[in-house]
Amino acid sequence: MDADWSKTELVTVITFYQAVEQAYEQGCLVAKFLTAYQAFKVVVPGKADEKRLDREFKQASGYSIYRAVQAAKKATKKQFRME
Repeated sequence: MDADWSKTELVTVITFYQAVEQAYEQGCLVAKFLTAYQAFKVVVPGKADEKRLDREFKQASGYSIYRAVQAAKKATKKQFRME
């Protein structure tokens, strides 16, 4: 998390984190997940920042943002679930 983010940006990032958690815990609609990811990328456009946030999120939750995004992009059904 970045202290310089606005309230709206924080909500956007948290919404994406919740989508990642949902993908791991119960499955998530691909369209919903990718929409949340696109909004996240507006707040966090740089790869270095995305990787840093991924590391921090994985350390806190055990879930990988990178792996979830890759799975959503490769999904062939409307919903996907991380194994």
